[in-house]
Formats: sequence, structure tokens, C-alpha cells
Amino acid sequence: MAESGSQEFPTVLGPDASFKGEMSFEKGLRLMGKFEGKINTAGRLHIAKEAKMQADVEAGAIMVEGDVRGNLTASERIELKQSARYEGDLQASKLVVDEGAVSTAMSRSAPTP
Repeated sequence: MAESGSQEFPTVLGPDASFKGEMSFEKGLRLMGKFEGKINTAGRLHIAKEAKMQADVEAGAIMVEGDVRGNLTASERIELKQSARYEGDLQASKLVVDEGAVSTAMSRSAPTP
């Protein structure tokens, strides 16, 4: 099971890392530290519970468990998990919000043509 998780998110920005700038990747990224800037990927982004991010993101799919400020756009889906704290604009073909997630957002959710 751990192996499939590392295949889904082969890139990890660890809990003691802090990064400012623009980032792109192909498959998946698990953010556990701090990030500020812009992310562009066709892959998946997982913002872990301990992560803090201030960024505009365009991705295939986004899962938020941590603290995020910025605009999120996903071609597939955005998930706000129970521990998520989110402020910004959301746009995705599918939006999933768990009970307990805190969001101050303008959201647009519509299936892709």
C-alpha cells in the first residue's frame, strides 16, 4: 500500500522544507511543508495536514488536508478533507467537501464537456 502511495505522489516536499516560486511536475506531489507561488501540472497535488500553502494552482486533481490560500483549478476534482482550511476560488468538474472542512471560497463545479 505504501508503494502505491509513492507511485501516486512520487515527489514530496517534506515538513521541514519551505519553497517560494513556480513549480511544475508530471505525476504527483505531496506537500508537507510550506509553499508560496504557483503550481501547474496535469498530475495530482496532495496538501498534507501539516502543510501551509499560499498559491494559485492548476492541476489534474487536488486534495487539501492542510492550510491553503489561493485559487485552485482542477480538470478532474478538488477534495477538501475534514482538516482542510481553505480561502480562495475553486474551479473543478467535481468538488468534494468533507464534514468539518473550513472554506471561505467562491466555487464553480461543472462536468467537463
